[in-house]
Amino acid sequence: MGSPGLHMARDKMAAAGVDEVAIDTFSHYYRLLEHGETGMIPESTIEPVDMESLADVEVSDEVAAQAIRTTAVIKLNGGLGTSMGMDRAKSLLCVRRGLSFLDIIARQVLHLRTQYDATLPLIFMNSFRTSGDTMAALARYDDLPVAGLPLEFLQNKEPKLRLKDLAPVEYPKDPDLEWCPPGHGDLYTALRGTGLLDELIAAGYERVFVSNSDNLGAVPDARVAGWFAASGAPFAIEAVRRTPSDRKGGHFARRRSDGRIVLRETAQTLDADKDALADLDRHRFCSTNNLWFDLAAMKAALDQRDGILGLPMIRNVKNVDPGDKSTTEVVQIETAMGAAIEVFEGSTLIEVGRDRFVPVKTTNDLLVLRSDVYDLGRDFVLDQTADEVPFVDLDGDFYKLVGEFDKRFPEGAPSMKAASSLRVEGDFTFGKGVQVVGDVALSARSAQRLPGGEVLTGEASTAGASDGRARG
Repeated sequence: MGSPGLHMARDKMAAAGVDEVAIDTFSHYYRLLEHGETGMIPESTIEPVDMESLADVEVSDEVAAQAIRTTAVIKLNGGLGTSMGMDRAKSLLCVRRGLSFLDIIARQVLHLRTQYDATLPLIFMNSFRTSGDTMAALARYDDLPVAGLPLEFLQNKEPKLRLKDLAPVEYPKDPDLEWCPPGHGDLYTALRGTGLLDELIAAGYERVFVSNSDNLGAVPDARVAGWFAASGAPFAIEAVRRTPSDRKGGHFARRRSDGRIVLRETAQTLDADKDALADLDRHRFCSTNNLWFDLAAMKAALDQRDGILGLPMIRNVKNVDPGDKSTTEVVQIETAMGAAIEVFEGSTLIEVGRDRFVPVKTTNDLLVLRSDVYDLGRDFVLDQTADEVPFVDLDGDFYKLVGEFDKRFPEGAPSMKAASSLRVEGDFTFGKGVQVVGDVALSARSAQRLPGGEVLTGEASTAGASDGRARG
């Protein structure tokens, strides 16, 4: 029969036109939640994992070219960038030379099509909040759509559940906030429910490359496609070595019970295991969220499981209005797409360079991306010009929101290719051509302006302000 809360949630989803496969998938996780499932992965159940490196793999030009010609590309594009004060698709943010994330992604793919004589379909998984703006922005690229395939499909939505009784929450002040996305693990449910999975197979495509739209390093590289095709694996994820900035994030491991690779997210880690999570010597690799899967293998797995892949559940407790801690506490049921690696026998990992992992989650990341640390080549691929990517920590009171951030860099980002780190405490506006060299920390009690051409080297005399200072 099911609980009253589940019946209410199913009815609400059906009334909103949510796909039946998505409703059944939500119901699966609701029952797990109801029975006390937390999705936690104790440290005692896993062990470290190792993998081969792309740098050591040999892929012939012929194998690479053939593989990219039978590959389709999906970009996850459901995020609004709300943490940076945005209310539209984050991928519409300008990166450089007047080009947004969407512009660069589109031009990367169009260049690869010419280079390899490949159709290389580009398809965006949008949310109901990002679809309109995204499709309007892509309309300028007449040659981007591939005949017989859509340029977008929509991720599903599900009701937020009241923490106290797991009933769908009501929030008349803003009914949109009663809903949430099911996490990017919804990719597989949406592919099946929209029919796109079958359409891609019918059109002759063999594999899909999936990545986040805010990661411009995630180019559908022919060499990686060739490696994956030759591996015979049904599913693979690109991994990178963890750095100190990744200590609080998820990582790969191997499950002791059956030897399967697992992806443990922070929300799936017990408090008692947080030290192990942060141990970069023990758990050395994290996910880029760049993944590859074989279309026929994915269809077979979904068919066998009646459309429910059975990814590990992530239980997220939040407020119905994330910006108002006084509002009702809710549970959001989520899954991570990378967790599908444990579903498929023979799944694999490959270590790639950090050049394939350039995510923009904060304005700190955006400043580095807009700076001369990266150059944008004629193929629209990011080329790292600096030996190391500098660490940036901008004062959240003045730089967290994109609008305020842009006001403080009116002439563009400073030169940072010679920087090791930039820490800003206080309100600084940067003039044109400011250079950051080595480790620089700025601090001021009142608003300051750094004149054009200023060279910041960490010496006290370089702050350019009487009550501000730069320190090494």
